[in-house]
Amino acid sequence: MTEAISRPAKIRTAVDIGGTFTDVFVQHEDGRITTAKYPTQADPIEGVLAGMRQAGVSWEDVEFFSHGTTIATNALITRKFPKVALVTTEGFRDVIEIRRGDRETWDPYQEVAKPFVPRRHRITVRERIGYDGTVLEPLDEVQARDVARILRRRGVETIAVCFVNSFTNPDHENRMAEILAEELPGVAITTSSDVHPEIFEYERFSTTVANAALVPIIGPYARTLEGRLAENGYANDVLLLHSGGGVMTPAMAEKYGARLAASGIAAGAIASRHIARMCGYENSIGFDMGGTSTDVSLTDNGVLGTTNMWSVEFGYPICFPSIEVLTIGAGGGSIAWLDDAGSLRNGPQSAGSEPGPACYGAQEELATNTDANLILGTVGKKLAGGVKELDESLARTAVEKVAAPLGLDVETAAQSIIKVANANMADAIRLISIRKGHDPRDFALVGFGGAGPLHAAYLAKDLGIPTVIIPPHPGVTSAMGCMLVDIQHDLTKMYLADSAEADLDHLAESFRELEAQGRERLAAEHVDESDMIFEYYLDMRYLGQWRAIAVPVTAALTTLDDVVATFHETHLREHNFASEDSSVEIYRVLVRAIGLTPRRDARPAELVDPAGFAPTPTEVRQVLFPDEVDRLDTPVYDRAELPPGAVLSGPCIVDQLDSTTVVPPHTTARVDEWGNLILEHQA
Repeated sequence: MTEAISRPAKIRTAVDIGGTFTDVFVQHEDGRITTAKYPTQADPIEGVLAGMRQAGVSWEDVEFFSHGTTIATNALITRKFPKVALVTTEGFRDVIEIRRGDRETWDPYQEVAKPFVPRRHRITVRERIGYDGTVLEPLDEVQARDVARILRRRGVETIAVCFVNSFTNPDHENRMAEILAEELPGVAITTSSDVHPEIFEYERFSTTVANAALVPIIGPYARTLEGRLAENGYANDVLLLHSGGGVMTPAMAEKYGARLAASGIAAGAIASRHIARMCGYENSIGFDMGGTSTDVSLTDNGVLGTTNMWSVEFGYPICFPSIEVLTIGAGGGSIAWLDDAGSLRNGPQSAGSEPGPACYGAQEELATNTDANLILGTVGKKLAGGVKELDESLARTAVEKVAAPLGLDVETAAQSIIKVANANMADAIRLISIRKGHDPRDFALVGFGGAGPLHAAYLAKDLGIPTVIIPPHPGVTSAMGCMLVDIQHDLTKMYLADSAEADLDHLAESFRELEAQGRERLAAEHVDESDMIFEYYLDMRYLGQWRAIAVPVTAALTTLDDVVATFHETHLREHNFASEDSSVEIYRVLVRAIGLTPRRDARPAELVDPAGFAPTPTEVRQVLFPDEVDRLDTPVYDRAELPPGAVLSGPCIVDQLDSTTVVPPHTTARVDEWGNLILEHQA
């Protein structure tokens, strides 16, 4: 586990651009934290600048700026990207459309979305590289120039070059890229041997096409952002959060735009791990519930789960390493509805922010989780410090439409809506924990997002999780995660060999080659040699298997016995079986090049004596909790008035500008030295 260095820093800032709000997190030189939320603008950079103004920050005083964004994600979802073409080997034109033949659901008639590149823009060239890197058929350069001229006439703006077996020998791809650059100046060109030099052409082609589609969007955006911040007085690197949990500079984002396709969801996972570790928990589950969706992540022994295959749209994988986050359609705006059998369902449909829950006043038909919480009293009639007023009568009208067919009164229906929502989210946590061999009772639950603290205590009780941690600023915790990252590059190389016969000297040479590439990238991003750290992994699998497991190793290997033993142990935990008599194959080598960024250590506060402190509620509200029969007198506290060391007994509610925390009956809440609310259920 890499630990960040600490050295003097001025103001450190992080901004997370979401679909509705741009969240700003600012850490001042004296350790003080300020936050801001500003509506996301049509020009996202305007939202960044306005949010920082709202936070009262002068760019001349900023030493560190990190940024998470959904721009790449939204471009793939909406398919609003420049005209992209694919140049490939003869016979492989339809690889990205044939795919693997799998489907998102069991419905054989549900068609997968069309590829990002229409068939007429997928053009082939005569060439062939063998599986071992030998040239079987030279690249036809005359035909290659004809292809370039065709693409020029079609007005193509970005090109993915994907030749079969180029991962073993990139010469043909590189030459094709040179020809395209000569014939099509100004057109972005991406080669699969540079982006994802691995076997399995479908996954390699898909990743390269996604990267080609995003480079013309991410590159100009990153450079424009860099220029606008410089105009406002910022004199340091602009850092962009990528899916792997690290950051990259605009120079690298121009080449590897697809790494930002999961930028937003990675930030919350990073923040949840950091918060849990500050509280002494190496095992934690991140629970980030917003207005539309819930993101769940898992940290085991201080290490976030990762995946090497994910997608923004089903059927088109992106194979850059990414923090593993499970996303479901459950949020404050999730709609309650009845299926054909008359059963109550919740989500994934959402009222979003426009028109929003019924209590917002823009619609009266659709009951949401926010409407149910308002009726129960767990949410007050004003949100965001009084900026948003909620109409309970409209919420009741909407929930009545769900209650009547079920023969329920409005209050019972509201309880049922919340119970179904909680069950959906608990199932998501089971999928990322129990399904992978982890017992959730061994973890702490970190609840954040605008709606996470409303539901976290119920999920913990359902799953037997003993401790819930609510961060000081739940609504902007993802923005905080953008600040907790280092520059990171993941470099891989195919290496197919039986572990019993592997040449250790050759492995060491492969690690050295990848480390040299990592040093070159970090140096280009102005990272000092003293701030460079390298981690080494072997992806391993049982001979004949499809998927591999990354096993950490040292660069100078003297034996693989311990590495193979670790693989067996990991395989047993994740898949519930191990075959120690079977051959173990090395699939690829990976080097993670890390450039450490400056950090400021948080300072714990002194704790008040809870026996001598009696918090004063701002009001006492009648609340009907989901598991109770009658409404209970429930004090409501202002979180800003609760000092570290304060202890509360449920039932109670803790209100703050960006979220509301529910402390149910038989639950205690205390404020720790870091400002977190620690909830524990009393049996």
